[in-house]
Amino acid sequence: MSSDDAETVRRDRILSSKLYFDVPSSKVPVIYSSSYNISFLGIEKLHPFDSKKWGRVCQFLVAAGVIRKDQIIEPLEAKMNDLLVVHTESYLNSLKNSLNVAKIIEVPPVALFPHCIVKEKVERPFRNQVGGSILAAKVAKGRGWAINVGGGFHHCSAERGGGFCMYADITLCIHYAFVQLNISSVMIIDLDAHQGNGHEKDFSHDSRVYILDMFNPEIYPFDYEARRCINQKVEVVSGTRTSEYLKKLEEALEVASTSYDPELIVYNAGTDILDGDPLGLLKISADGIARRDEKVFRFARARRIPIVMLTSGGYMKSSAKVIADSIENLSKQNLIDTGSTPGRM
Repeated sequence: MSSDDAETVRRDRILSSKLYFDVPSSKVPVIYSSSYNISFLGIEKLHPFDSKKWGRVCQFLVAAGVIRKDQIIEPLEAKMNDLLVVHTESYLNSLKNSLNVAKIIEVPPVALFPHCIVKEKVERPFRNQVGGSILAAKVAKGRGWAINVGGGFHHCSAERGGGFCMYADITLCIHYAFVQLNISSVMIIDLDAHQGNGHEKDFSHDSRVYILDMFNPEIYPFDYEARRCINQKVEVVSGTRTSEYLKKLEEALEVASTSYDPELIVYNAGTDILDGDPLGLLKISADGIARRDEKVFRFARARRIPIVMLTSGGYMKSSAKVIADSIENLSKQNLIDTGSTPGRM
């Protein structure tokens, strides 16, 4: 198939998808479904990731009065035809092998279960989060911002998963935006502690996407080939503390502002930079994460660029509260409008 033919097929798939749907104005641009959460006979606890983090974030937001439960947008599950917009058929077929899934999510016992169970208990929650990431761009274009309380699977590329990332939701989100929203320039701001090698590979030869990746070079994935695809690489070594981190971020955003003029920002807001996180190895305070998110949203607001936030990595039980507190701060700073007064029920 020629590249032109492939693009036509991709475009047709996107235009026939049900993942973009009209959202009532009564809803707040916070996207979440209870089907995001992974529960697999307790086996999910063998991975340091809190597989119920996403639900706990929303519980905290509701309890704080930031949003009401009935205001949350529930996305649709990404189906095979949606995933084929980016993923190869051979990669998606490889997920029918439970051993391959077990390697991607780094939970070896999953390999022992038949695919029908793995598909329902593991793959389906990820596909629902992908649907949320894709929808978030549409919502952000109309409302100025959107937060998918999930997604951010930045280690997955079109042909390969890994690092607890099964589907390339960032790549999918952007390709849907190119077609459905008729935009031609996107900036990825990836502030997860790990390098976002998945989207970097996918957009390595695509000038429509500018990547700012601020990561710890001393930890997974050590993908030196993908690093060459980063437009703006900012390295923060193990032990980096809040003040130095925020200073580097401010400098990076200043450079980005004069380097590229995007029509959409996709912000990968991993909380694995938190002090004590066993995989990120940085020493950023909870307040520092709130200030980080605030800086990124102010950057987008000042330039009137719609922003999509994805929650990505974070391997401590405290991550859910940190995310919720940061979203509450964005509301208090009037950087997002949730239609309520945080702290009041």
